[in-house]
Amino acid sequence: MVAYPPGGISDRVARSLAEPLSARMGVPVLVEYKPGAAGSLALEQLTRHPADGHLLVFSAITPLVAPSSPHRAEAVRGVEPVASVMEIPVLVVGTPALTSRRFEGLLQQARATPGGVRWASSGVGTTGHWVLELVGQAAGVEFQHVPYKGGGEQIQQALSGQFEVLSTNLAPAPVKWVQAGRLNALGVGASSRPPVMPDVPTLAELGFAGANLSSIFGLFAAPGTPAVLLDRLNKELNAAIVQIGLQQELASVGSLVRQGDRSSFAAVIAQEVRTLGSLNAAGRTGATR
Repeated sequence: MVAYPPGGISDRVARSLAEPLSARMGVPVLVEYKPGAAGSLALEQLTRHPADGHLLVFSAITPLVAPSSPHRAEAVRGVEPVASVMEIPVLVVGTPALTSRRFEGLLQQARATPGGVRWASSGVGTTGHWVLELVGQAAGVEFQHVPYKGGGEQIQQALSGQFEVLSTNLAPAPVKWVQAGRLNALGVGASSRPPVMPDVPTLAELGFAGANLSSIFGLFAAPGTPAVLLDRLNKELNAAIVQIGLQQELASVGSLVRQGDRSSFAAVIAQEVRTLGSLNAAGRTGATR
């Protein structure tokens, strides 16, 4: 079950992994979609499923790190991390509705019209939402948040100028439209400039190190799933990632494969909870609004 609508990078990767994972596990692997609440709806459904490994959720870790509400924090607690899959930088783009082609121009417009600049993301509590809130906090400006359920719909709305700014995953679709001149890349959350966009500064370079974030995605199982099954799933998923050449595909757009055992994935989630979760608890990003 993909925690986002069809059409985004998570959908594309999940469908690519389904066939080799099916062959390696010896059972059919079907891809369904349960978008909503920044991935929390799919994870909530997972917590109500038998601990038999027959339902897996492909989601970013943000619902576990900084859920969109205290209720959802409790609801998704206990899901079993199976394996990390990928890390996708957050790309900030300007749409035809934004007059400036530079990040500083975006901030100037936001200062001139408080709350007048519309900034879209994949939903409340997503990494893209964190980016806009942390940029606004650091710059002392206010943006109007426009939440969507996932990447496919928001790209089409961006192309038609339904809002001024979009933070989305650095994936083939937005890269294509940036290269075509339909969208304008303003900044990217990454440790260095992605090779596919060498002229686009990182958010850290722009002076927003705290907002220089990326999205980490992985596979989750129901609470209480036996360790022997979780280990088998981890092993076969890691092998499937290599089999389909995911590393090469993601590298072409500046993203990363993140492989490892279950404990390393759990450690990544725990670290993100310590860094971003504390900000959310203090209400410093508005993610609970």
